[in-house]
Amino acid sequence: MKKYKLALVGATGLVGRTAREVLAEKNLPISEYVFFASSKSAGTELEFLGKEYTVRELNENSFDEGFDFAIFSAGGETSKKYSPIAASKGCIVVDNSSAFRMDKAVPLVVPEVNPDDIKWNKGIIANPNCSTIQAVVPLKPLDDKYTIKRIVYSTYQAVSGAGKNGVDDLQNGLKGLPPKKFPHPIVNNCLPHIDIFEDDGYTKEEIKMINETRKILGKPDLKVTATTVRVPVLNSHSESINIEFENDFDLDELKELLKNSPGIILEDDPSNNIYPLAQNANGHDEVYVGRIRRDYSVRYGINIWVVADNIRKGAASNAIQIVEKLIEMA
Repeated sequence: MKKYKLALVGATGLVGRTAREVLAEKNLPISEYVFFASSKSAGTELEFLGKEYTVRELNENSFDEGFDFAIFSAGGETSKKYSPIAASKGCIVVDNSSAFRMDKAVPLVVPEVNPDDIKWNKGIIANPNCSTIQAVVPLKPLDDKYTIKRIVYSTYQAVSGAGKNGVDDLQNGLKGLPPKKFPHPIVNNCLPHIDIFEDDGYTKEEIKMINETRKILGKPDLKVTATTVRVPVLNSHSESINIEFENDFDLDELKELLKNSPGIILEDDPSNNIYPLAQNANGHDEVYVGRIRRDYSVRYGINIWVVADNIRKGAASNAIQIVEKLIEMA
């Protein structure tokens, strides 16, 4: 079997650290790893799979030595500058930032949902937004079976989605310190404000969810709206998703469909207080789905509650799953 060479860009950040954990768990046919970061973190010593690695500073020549794959988790500006350079050297980039997600020439991929889109990549594959990834995993089988007409998202997103500074705001806020990352204290608060506000009153996070859902499901005219909220939870995003279908459904059959769909764990026994919880999703790659019930305000509608680890499935693991698919396809 061929052995591959993989670069991890942003190796010392929150997502980068988790990516190292996930890579260590998986038995991928990768013989050589190289870790890159900014000048601030360059020179850091890392232990990975029993070996010591020195983190290198990323520059324009970093990919001259030849890589098969690169996972970028270092922010949009870094991705915009260095992903095309890596791709020009024959490396396939899986990018965690928003830099290329809505580029029509770049596939936006969740492996359980649209793996075939990987095939038309031109050297860069975009990893969707964390809140979108966990949503489309259950939406895809439902759309295939019943045809989705409209989606209403309401999200309850953990502070880890805002990176280390978001985590620090929660932990420092519990000590009575003022926020540095968020515009208001996150402790004892829910902030209906993720990313910046646009002129129409939507935040960029909400617009991302709307547009990315349409692109991943291949339905550019799908009716989608969203309200995204930051909550005082350390990790794992929770989402209330209201779905209206074109076609009728049997609720038990619908639950069975979700139970048997890839990447989903069904937790739907409210009589015994069993439903998806952020604490239980931590450290897992699956998407947890429950609180499934009819929406009686429309002809064919349901409400579902969807929870996933936003750093693993929402970023690191999804990117690594894409690399796995690339290796399978090769």
